[in-house]
Amino acid sequence: MATILYTHPASAGHLTPPGHPERVDRIKAVWAALDAPAFAALDRREAPMGTEEEVLRCHPDSLLRRYRAEDPTEGFQQLDPDTWMSPGSLDAAFRSVGGACAAVDAVLGGEARNAFVAMRPPGHHAETEKPMGFCLFGTVAIAARRALDHHGLNRVAVLDFDVHHGNGTQDLLWNEDRAFFASSHQWPLYPGTGRESEKGAHGQIMNVTLSPGSGGAEMRGAWQDILAAALDFRPDLVLVSAGFDAHADDPLAGLTWGEEDFAWITHAICDMADDACGGRVVSALEGGYDLDSLAASVAAHVGVLMERGA
Repeated sequence: MATILYTHPASAGHLTPPGHPERVDRIKAVWAALDAPAFAALDRREAPMGTEEEVLRCHPDSLLRRYRAEDPTEGFQQLDPDTWMSPGSLDAAFRSVGGACAAVDAVLGGEARNAFVAMRPPGHHAETEKPMGFCLFGTVAIAARRALDHHGLNRVAVLDFDVHHGNGTQDLLWNEDRAFFASSHQWPLYPGTGRESEKGAHGQIMNVTLSPGSGGAEMRGAWQDILAAALDFRPDLVLVSAGFDAHADDPLAGLTWGEEDFAWITHAICDMADDACGGRVVSALEGGYDLDSLAASVAAHVGVLMERGA
């Protein structure tokens, strides 16, 4: 079985003001990387449009109404200090949700062991009632709730290796005892959440902080602990918030990972998933703002998924 890649041209329709780090060139760099001959075997599918029903698994209708009301017909609409909408943003955000949910459906349906969702805007900073940190919808949390509520799984694990804490995912899953959420992230750093004392309503959340300047060795130690805890949870599916901004070349943070570290962490997650749930992994793009290192790191990540999913 081939690894499934979900993406859609709508990701290029989400525009941000000049100089904004979460820009269209990010997804173009990812597309170019995955167009290389090494990725010819990917099962390429268009991300479908997500539904309001799926979004409402995590967010209130008031948030949807706000986005509809503020959806610009031209130019930009600022939602918070970092987050903007353009006329194509809602379409891109709904297709991000649709791609993640379709990936869950396909992997749980046995069409592939794993899938990667290459879409933007990212999602892990969007909290229950507000956009934040470039994110409109909590895409991976919504996908987790689809796995639990639509497919009837007993437990899912959501693993986040973006350099920034996934405060939105944590908020959306805080009271969900069927979901284990773990994040490693630079500390201190935006958004200022993710202390190790933040453990969720049922003790099912795990935060591990990494010091500025630390690299692969520190990451490996942290993730050995995270993955041991995740395996103890015995998830039926593993979802990944795959941010690549812990790379040494990324301009928004100060960790020093390289492509080999993203390959290592992908192998380690797949090892845990092999033991827990038959290798079922759905990964979705989050951050990564240096175009060259983003492209190389996504290539390393997807290359491992393809190797492990074959």
